[in-house]
Amino acid sequence: MNATVTTTGSSARHETPPPPGNVYVPPLDIHETPEGLVIEADLPGVPQDQLEVRVEDNVLNIYGKVKWNVPEGARLVYEEVRPGDYFRSFILGDEVDTERIVADFTAGVLRLTLPKAAKARPRKIEVRATGV
Repeated sequence: MNATVTTTGSSARHETPPPPGNVYVPPLDIHETPEGLVIEADLPGVPQDQLEVRVEDNVLNIYGKVKWNVPEGARLVYEEVRPGDYFRSFILGDEVDTERIVADFTAGVLRLTLPKAAKARPRKIEVRATGV
């Protein structure tokens, strides 16, 4: 399967559009295996209950909402990390079986497994001997 995944920054098909303000495109890696594709995205600061992964019309959207906790009574003295959310969108090719996508989230890293559709997997065709 030649990886038929096109990355985009946003999509009008996202049910909960990213809020105004800082929205970041998370860094990620895409690996191809014999079974399909694996996407690993870094989403630091996103709790699992604020992570949304959705597929609609072959568009895969990742949205992570970051909740920044400022201690009560504290005053910001210095800021390098700007608060913001994460959003990434992909257009998937027909080679991906969207019904079998699996998402795992551990230590701020989202791992998506996108299996190949049956029609995209190579298969061996048996050659039968026929009597002539």
